[in-house]
Amino acid sequence: MSFDVPDDLRYLDSHEWARVDDGSARIGISEFAQDELGDVVFVDLPDEGEEVAAGEDFGVVESIKAVSDIYAPVSGTVTAVNDDLADRPELVNEDPYGDGWLIEVDLDDESELDDLLSADEYRDQIA
Repeated sequence: MSFDVPDDLRYLDSHEWARVDDGSARIGISEFAQDELGDVVFVDLPDEGEEVAAGEDFGVVESIKAVSDIYAPVSGTVTAVNDDLADRPELVNEDPYGDGWLIEVDLDDESELDDLLSADEYRDQIA
C-alpha cells in the first residue's frame, strides 16, 4: 500500500508532521499513522498558550484499536488548536494533512527542523 507523503512537510519518525510557514508550524499525524491507528474516536490536545517541546508528547489520539501519544516535532507556544476535532475526530482519518491537523505553534528554534525527516527519508521509513 502506498501512502501520501507531501514533499513540503518535515516528519518525526513517530509519524507526526510539521508544515512550516513564516516562523510557525502546523502539526498533525501522517496518513500512515492514521491508517495504523484505525478509526479515530477522540483527540486530546493542549490549550492555546501552552508550551510544547520537540520530542515530548503533547496530546493523545484514541482510536478503536489503541490510545497513542502524539509527539511534538518542534518546540514552541501553541497558537491554535483544531477545535473541529472535538466533534469530528474522524477528520484525522479523512484528511490528515488538511482538515485533520492538530495544533499550530510559534517556533522557538527553527534549527530543530534540521532534526526532522525529509519526505523522502520518511517514505523510506514507512516503505
